[in-house]
Amino acid sequence: MLRRFLRRLENFKVPNVPVLPRLGVVAVIVAGLGTLAAVLAWAAWGGDFALLQTKGEVAHRERNLLYFAVVLSLLVLIPVYFMLFLFAWRYREGHRKAYRPEWDSNRQYEALWWGIPIAIIAVLAVVTWVTSHSLDPYKPLASRHEPLRVQVIALEWKWLFLYPEYSVASVNEVAFPADRPVEFTITSDGPMNSFWVPQLAGQIYAMSGMSTTLHVAADHPGEYKGLSSNISGAGFADMKFTARAMTQSNFDSWLAYTRSSDRALDAASFRELRQKSTASPVSHYSGLDAGLYDKVVMEYTNGAVPRQVEVKSPEEKNTSQVKTQNSAQNQHVMEGM
Repeated sequence: MLRRFLRRLENFKVPNVPVLPRLGVVAVIVAGLGTLAAVLAWAAWGGDFALLQTKGEVAHRERNLLYFAVVLSLLVLIPVYFMLFLFAWRYREGHRKAYRPEWDSNRQYEALWWGIPIAIIAVLAVVTWVTSHSLDPYKPLASRHEPLRVQVIALEWKWLFLYPEYSVASVNEVAFPADRPVEFTITSDGPMNSFWVPQLAGQIYAMSGMSTTLHVAADHPGEYKGLSSNISGAGFADMKFTARAMTQSNFDSWLAYTRSSDRALDAASFRELRQKSTASPVSHYSGLDAGLYDKVVMEYTNGAVPRQVEVKSPEEKNTSQVKTQNSAQNQHVMEGM
């Protein structure tokens, strides 16, 4: 049976395909590149693409690193694809060009096509290393303002934000003044999640029994979408919140409005919040059970206080910035995060 198939394959003739003129090939390539450039420009400046339309210092630097990596990649991709189409056209069937691929021992060519990628990867590695340490989420942002401390608890499937300094809390909404750093301490009361406001900073995991830290700051007032970027169950798709950066006066008004709520976040109301729910509406609480965040963390550690690990980047060790203490007495940080 195999022999019969091979015989048929030998007798198979490829149908004649119309040959595009050179101008047509060039037009197709230019149209494709133009379409790609238009899509990228729309995403960067006109479209609703949060990763490129950044609104905070950390997100700006992450976006610039992304741009830098793309430009370095294009230094390889553009010549490679140009030569791919050039060689395919130049040495097509019936060509009359001289073809002498005797390059296996040419040291100049070998140095060229090995040296350029190695140099690009080396540059990208150094820049990525330096930028990754400078963007350490535990590292405070330089500012003349003290950071606003907000404790975050990932529930199923909603986000609870605690303001221990003001004794208020909110669900699926976090408010803070623009141009003032915010220090988020994050944990989970359930499955592992990932806290992410794409226009302000990168994502950071929220895990039960552990506490992570993220510093962000918004350049100017606005509403920014927040979400979980880690699949955590049936309600994961609706686990979203709104980050509201506002003026100081508007933030004071928000605090006054929240304090006027007739609901307090005590043990009973927290038990209700812990129940699984999807697409939960925004709600506010006045009054806060002292130490609630620490109690949630401790619940998953069998009452044993984990060893505290202070995470510092090389830049932070030599900086003049002062890292303020968290308002909670114990900050439990997972080693190696």
